[in-house]
Amino acid sequence: MPRFPIFVFLLIAFLVSSCSTPSWFPIKKGSPYKAKTKDFVDKEVVILDNEEYIKVHNPKASDGGSQPKYLYVPVNEYLSKRGEFVAVVAREEKVRRDAPGPEAKPSTAAVEEVYLVSPPRSIPALKKKAMIAYFDDRTTDVDEEFGDWITEKLIKEVTRRSAQILFVDYQMAKEFLEKKEIPLKDLESPKALRLLTEVFGIRVLVVGHLSGPYVFTTNAEKDKDEMASAIIKVEMRLVDPFSGKTLKTLSANNPVLATKQRGVFSGEKAKLKAIDLTIADLGRSLSKEVEGLDWFCRVAKVDGENVYLNAGKLTGLKVGDVVEIFPPEEAGEQGKGKGKVEISSLFGIDASMGKLINGKIPDVDDILRFARAKGT
Repeated sequence: MPRFPIFVFLLIAFLVSSCSTPSWFPIKKGSPYKAKTKDFVDKEVVILDNEEYIKVHNPKASDGGSQPKYLYVPVNEYLSKRGEFVAVVAREEKVRRDAPGPEAKPSTAAVEEVYLVSPPRSIPALKKKAMIAYFDDRTTDVDEEFGDWITEKLIKEVTRRSAQILFVDYQMAKEFLEKKEIPLKDLESPKALRLLTEVFGIRVLVVGHLSGPYVFTTNAEKDKDEMASAIIKVEMRLVDPFSGKTLKTLSANNPVLATKQRGVFSGEKAKLKAIDLTIADLGRSLSKEVEGLDWFCRVAKVDGENVYLNAGKLTGLKVGDVVEIFPPEEAGEQGKGKGKVEISSLFGIDASMGKLINGKIPDVDDILRFARAKGT
């Protein structure tokens, strides 16, 4: 009889241990999140405010209208509706398979050969100067202005993406123009643009405006937190300071779905996410456009055979580099050069001096294009 309670006790202990995994057991069950990471291997992930969003095809994009092709959705929402997003990708793949195939692409070796024979137009070693004026803020709230703040965020985003762009301090340029009695409303006037290129050496001026952010709030139900979303639109123009013409117009707005927030300060959090998503889109576009521009600087002063340039070490010029002289009206054209200057010294933050090696002595305001690097 005493053995029966012992048997029952051992049986209960065995059942309890079989339902749990002790800390010393060599095989453990992984966390649910790690088990699902395989779903995100081929997805673009964006982290905003410590929350992850997945870039997916918009199921409603095929309906036409103003629906965006892609959306940024929270991880949990993607996992719960994964079937809808996968179906969109499957439909697009079927359309591509049924469409007539394009001509065969050249082999990798052929592409590399063409690249070596035809180098890119821009000079990767030389940086182009840009200036972004504070955006005109058309927000509906007069007590809340975002123009200057969004401009600073855009500068940081482009600087993070590209090493070929230098930004001129807009506040410093603004104070300079005010001393010359040029109002900001005349920022794109020929006189103002000429001074900006002569003194600051800018290659492109960026001006624009923003609308919003507009917040959409859903009234909270009983036992549920209030939910908010936001949208902002930013439009900007890239202006050629030599001709005054608009080179490119860029526009961006965020997907509303990616800004959904619940709880306290949901409206403010939604605004910040809307701004971050829009700035990321604009930063990518602006970097690409400025990097594609040809590089050139200006003649700041001529003293005998000494030619002073408004570009130097910070821009990437080196002693021994050669630049070619062109009249200012040929800033956007490939005309015949007037002569060549070899860089002899670098000074200041971003200035240099060169010697005329052939051709005619340049005039002040002539432009200089990169001809060849030192030793080539």
